[in-house]
Amino acid sequence: MSVQTGPTRKRRRLSYAQKLFLLATLPLVLAVAAIAGLVAHQSKQLAEREIAALEAQLIAAKRDELKNYISLARTAYASVYGSALPDDDAAKEKVIQTLAAMLYGQDGYFFVYDYDGTNLVSPRQTAFINRNWAGLEDPEGTPVVDRLIALARTGGGYHSYLWTKPSTGETAQMVSYVIGLQDWRWAVGTGIFIDDVLNTVAAARAETKARVQRTFLWIVVITIAALMLVFLSGLFINIRERRLADAKLKQLTQRIFDTQEEERGRVARELHDSISQILVGARYALELARRRLTTGDARAGDSLDKGIAGLNGAIQEVRRISRDLRPGVLDDLGVGPALKALCEEFQARTGIETQFETVVFRNRLDQDAKIALYRIAQEALTNIERHSGATKVVLKVRGDTAGAMLRIEDNGRGLTAAQGAQTDSGGLGLRNMQERMEQLDGTLRILSSRNGTMIEARVPLTHMLPPENQTKASA
Repeated sequence: MSVQTGPTRKRRRLSYAQKLFLLATLPLVLAVAAIAGLVAHQSKQLAEREIAALEAQLIAAKRDELKNYISLARTAYASVYGSALPDDDAAKEKVIQTLAAMLYGQDGYFFVYDYDGTNLVSPRQTAFINRNWAGLEDPEGTPVVDRLIALARTGGGYHSYLWTKPSTGETAQMVSYVIGLQDWRWAVGTGIFIDDVLNTVAAARAETKARVQRTFLWIVVITIAALMLVFLSGLFINIRERRLADAKLKQLTQRIFDTQEEERGRVARELHDSISQILVGARYALELARRRLTTGDARAGDSLDKGIAGLNGAIQEVRRISRDLRPGVLDDLGVGPALKALCEEFQARTGIETQFETVVFRNRLDQDAKIALYRIAQEALTNIERHSGATKVVLKVRGDTAGAMLRIEDNGRGLTAAQGAQTDSGGLGLRNMQERMEQLDGTLRILSSRNGTMIEARVPLTHMLPPENQTKASA
């Protein structure tokens, strides 16, 4: 059975700009969310306290109003009740008529229950009169008549329950205040519907909710504006950095082309000035040797030897050019022997006393570091030969706890600004030295005076390989 697999999906990775945007916006979003939650919580708590205070204030005003109504009722029946006996039916009837006639507002009236639960006065709901309502409860199960009678027995008090409004027939919240006429065993009271209070509280709560929503809306708008600002700023920086990077890339590309052309020109000059002339001389010597052999001249051997010497010189020159382009000893034996061979060749060619000092490396340099140090030494020696007028050069290379160090010192007349800006020896100038060290995260230090020049290049430990014996042991 063969199984065919479809194309694998590559996981989409975030770009550097996207990571930077997320890094900038995520803390902002989290902070705004925390602030919004805190503001909402604090606003809700404050609003609830204000609404509760408003509700308590309005209900307290209603209760004070109920007390005033009961005080008016007492004043109306005080003279009759005060002089009547407990079984004075005529006095009772007169008080009932007085309270039944006391109506106020659209739904206000006084009610009377005896302690057995029978209704005696209910002018706006006459169906209740002369009927026993003991055990009556409102739609929510709150006792009504029994609770009013219990309050009257203890002297009086407030009671809240649902009751039908006489004007509309709708059920609404009602607060009643009741007192007791203990001699007659009556509960006398009145009530006020507080639906207007509840409507006011509900409106205040709705306004608070709307205010919190508006606050949230403003927070969201401000957050979006801040995110857009961060996004546009990041976009501007990204475009600017991209333009700078493109400009640097163009400069680097042009520099590479210039370096290649300079290197080609140097190799062409080397071939023309040295090898070509040597080969021409060897050809003339061989042609002369052929003519002399034809004529039987005894000097033919001298001409032949001269031609062979010319060919040997051409071979040596080819080897020198090849070594300058890429020394084999650098790959075979390492940077120390390569630099020593470079110093010996430099002294033999220029006649300048060259001293080479080194310490055996416990660690080995990687390929990039070896090439960089060799090219820096090669460029420094070329500049010394062409510009310094020095008679002595000291080249030191060693490893230490910080990495590897290469130092070239001479006793010449120092570097001028023009000489420092030049790019000699195959396009490798002082700026190229600096760039090589920057690529290795190393440092390049140049000190120049009338008494000479010192160039020091340092390679960090990151480009040092472990010792060979340690590598073999771990293997």
